[in-house]
Amino acid sequence: MLRGGSRSGKTFLLVRAIIQRAINAPGSRHVIFRFRFNHAKTSIWADTLPKVLKLCFPTLRARFDKTDFYVELPTGSQVWIAGLDDKERVEKILGAEYATLYFNESSQIPWGSIETAMSRLAQKCELAPEIAAATGKTHLALKAYFDCNPPSKLHWSYQLFRSKVKPGSREPLPKPDDYAEMKVNPADNADNLPAEYFEVLASMSAARRLRFEAGEWASEVNGALWSLEDRTAHDGKPIPGIDSSRVADAPQMQRIVVSVDPSGTKGDGQGDDIGIVVAGLGVDGRAYVLEDATCQLSPEGWGRRAVDLYHRWKADRIIGERNYGGDMVRFTVSTADSKASFKEVVATRGKVVRAEPISALYEQGKVSHVGVFPDLEDQLCNFTPSGYVGEGSPDRADALVWALTELMLGGGYDYSSALSSARL
Repeated sequence: MLRGGSRSGKTFLLVRAIIQRAINAPGSRHVIFRFRFNHAKTSIWADTLPKVLKLCFPTLRARFDKTDFYVELPTGSQVWIAGLDDKERVEKILGAEYATLYFNESSQIPWGSIETAMSRLAQKCELAPEIAAATGKTHLALKAYFDCNPPSKLHWSYQLFRSKVKPGSREPLPKPDDYAEMKVNPADNADNLPAEYFEVLASMSAARRLRFEAGEWASEVNGALWSLEDRTAHDGKPIPGIDSSRVADAPQMQRIVVSVDPSGTKGDGQGDDIGIVVAGLGVDGRAYVLEDATCQLSPEGWGRRAVDLYHRWKADRIIGERNYGGDMVRFTVSTADSKASFKEVVATRGKVVRAEPISALYEQGKVSHVGVFPDLEDQLCNFTPSGYVGEGSPDRADALVWALTELMLGGGYDYSSALSSARL
């Protein structure tokens, strides 16, 4: 794993390594995964892959198949691009075996998806004669590459590469020496970055600098209302963490809401973010967190974003907190689209009191995240019974709490039952 700050060159280095492996073993297959296929297309297919070929392999004639999204080299080797959110495409790709798997931005990929894909790391490929003669080896070694901007120490990436245990079970890895990680930070790639970028990093909060500049995992918070990994209650009963309930796809939704937590600032880059979260109630009766669209925009900008999400997700309602500026959210949303259904909510209780019943729903296994939302999940894992201990304002978490309160605690839902689950 290459872990470190943003813009440190991790993706470029690993894509280059894959192309070299494809050259070394004629007829070999390699696949680069991201959680979202759209992100794989825009970042890998349209940007990094062409740059690597142009700068590092200028004489190599590669054919880009724009239908199935793979690159074929003159040796017959192929490098595929995939998103783990596309079921049909994943099934097609996982029908073959590969010599290399690369999980790009792996902090966004659920561990269950990693395990499924790893079952296809099984292609046996002979090395080119000149490579075999130079190395004394006959076949290409199987490799899985990972990169990430490290989230918290509760994440599976920390368990696997630093603690050397199986994510979830915490059983020791049978071959711990097979798992290696290296830190690569923006400072290591300074020659390829504008000086202004380091000013941007320096202006971030301490928590974000730790992740995006220093490239370090954040410490876990004892007694937090949420946890990524499973925990055990005082009576010995297991309490599922966010990771255990995480899914790649959601079932059909019977209701969807877009929740807005306004910051009360002008959105000029200096104040708190405007929390915007999309969540739905599935036909199975469980809640699903569908998207974290939190932003730092002007009222006009975040109002338009909320309405765009409302239409894109075919949501039933936009929910907005009244606390700041009276009717600001209602006015901003109606300005963007006067026909959008809107409900105003008022915070009559503190953040922790509102958050605890939602945390209890997670403990009961009634909420799933569709994908990974690192910033949102970091905020959730910094909520404690005595208050929020993270950096800044928990804007994303507040928006999530309002969304799930509307979906799961409203409309006759037994509020008191949500608090009945065991606490740590």
